[in-house]
Amino acid sequence: MLENIRLSFAGIWSHKMRSFLTMLGIIIGIASIISIVSTIQGTNEQIKQNLVGAGNNNVDVRLYQGESEFDLSWEQPKNVSVLSEEQKEKIRDIEGVVSATFYNRRSWVDGIYSGNLALGSGSMYGVDLDFLKTKGYVIQNGRNFVEEDYTGFRKVALLDDTAVQTLFPGENPVGKTLEIQGEPFTVVGSIQKAESFEPVINNLEEYHTYNQGSNGMVLIPQADWPILFNYDEPVEASAMAENTDMMTSIGKNMEDIMNQCVTATGQSEEESESSISYKAADLLKTVRNLQQVSENTNKQLIWIAGISLLVGGIGVMNIMLVSVTERTSEIGLKKAIGARKRKILWQFLTEAAVLTSLGGILGVIFGLILSQVISQMSKTPTAISFPSIILSVAFSMVIGIVFGLLPSVKAANLNPIDALRHE
Repeated sequence: MLENIRLSFAGIWSHKMRSFLTMLGIIIGIASIISIVSTIQGTNEQIKQNLVGAGNNNVDVRLYQGESEFDLSWEQPKNVSVLSEEQKEKIRDIEGVVSATFYNRRSWVDGIYSGNLALGSGSMYGVDLDFLKTKGYVIQNGRNFVEEDYTGFRKVALLDDTAVQTLFPGENPVGKTLEIQGEPFTVVGSIQKAESFEPVINNLEEYHTYNQGSNGMVLIPQADWPILFNYDEPVEASAMAENTDMMTSIGKNMEDIMNQCVTATGQSEEESESSISYKAADLLKTVRNLQQVSENTNKQLIWIAGISLLVGGIGVMNIMLVSVTERTSEIGLKKAIGARKRKILWQFLTEAAVLTSLGGILGVIFGLILSQVISQMSKTPTAISFPSIILSVAFSMVIGIVFGLLPSVKAANLNPIDALRHE
């Protein structure tokens, strides 16, 4: 085998231009596939990062009625009890959960004022001590809530950047008084995201998918929530997962635990479709759907690139047939001194496999370079897929064996007398 490989490289080197042109179809096909697969991988990772965020890996579980979020600002659900401390501990103990927070929320709240300035349609949260850590926020100015704020029912608040700029433009809000639903609250700090993250948006559709603009956010201790809203109001939950791959399973487990608080009622089939239940926002499902669209489009390009591999294989077969014709006398001499058909067959098969494998390796190199060029020109991310590299080289070797089989069989079946007389 090693001797066959040595002879193959010697033959390729002696006909350098012809060998390169023979490999060209393989090189172009493999390079195209590598660059496309790298682009697919990079785009998929970008989609995943855009939707999931900059490493927070949050799983949010909210109360739904049918397929829509239940609006607690209009009514209180009658068949949903308060989440117990035991259930909260079960959620914190779910495998893969780093931390969890339980909070009350109003998406749109009017009546938040600082003097003559109003925070129009801002969001309100009644939070526990784990909220900032779990949701990926840090204190920018001032302090976080402390245990005494909860036990003493202190009317204190935290504001995000948007709320600060709206209510206290150009000022440090810490120590200032804020009026919420007619109740005075003291601002003890301002918050911001721990990691600055902006999704990569390439078109209008992606803008609507990724845009999560805020009109300002105000946090108060959960103990103060009944001062402004309702007692025993159902809470929402958010958990930070160890990694993105665990988010779906964590969401399902959280749903199961929290839905124990929902009392089943005798309902008709139509009413059950709009029944109240806790549901996890499965961002990974959205990720997979978007990735599937991306992959389906690029798979068509891979098939087109595969045609060039077929053309390259035909070129290999053609050159090997020419090589058999050129070396007819050599084959006849080998058979005359005792070389068996199998030896001749393996020599030419090895030469074809070496030729296409070399083309595959060059194709991988050019494919990696091409993927970087495409990334720079189109601003599209790429990610190197090592399995695709290995598969591409192996596939190019298979092409050599398949398309080199006919010339090899022809060489092995030559009559030694006729071969020796061939000029």
